[in-house]
Order: sequence, then structure tokens, then C-alpha cells
Amino acid sequence: MAKAIVPHFHNDGGVPTIKIGVREFMCIGATAPYDHPHVYLDMGDDDEKVCPYCSTLFRFDASLAANESDPANCLMDAETA
Repeated sequence: MAKAIVPHFHNDGGVPTIKIGVREFMCIGATAPYDHPHVYLDMGDDDEKVCPYCSTLFRFDASLAANESDPANCLMDAETA
């Protein structure tokens, strides 16, 4: 059984970059019904990853927790993801 839920991020605001506190995550594009396929992304040792669907740049920020993003409203609620 999985110990942690992979955080899901969205970009409803259309910002070019979202700072996040994790290196493994899901991008859903925008919230439903405007979402794209929910894609798992892994930065590995890098500090940045571009979503291949919506071209949002995700940048790792160690000062953020796993359940935080900058802008703050880009983290998807775990119950609706």
C-alpha cells in the first residue's frame, strides 16, 4: 500500500512557472473540464521539469512543503484529484 499520495498540480491561472516542494508529482493542466491527461512527472536530480502537455515549467523549491506551491492556489485538493 502506498504511504504517500503524489501531489497533483494545476495551472488555472496560466502562469509560466510554478514552484513546488516535491520532485515527483502529477500535472493535470487546468482543473476539469479543461484538464489534460494527468501525467506523472519526475525531476530526478534536476530542479526543473516542463509538462509535455501544457508546457508549464515546474521548479523545485526546497523551502516549500510537499503540499505547497507558489502561486499558492496551484495544488489540487487530494479529494478532487
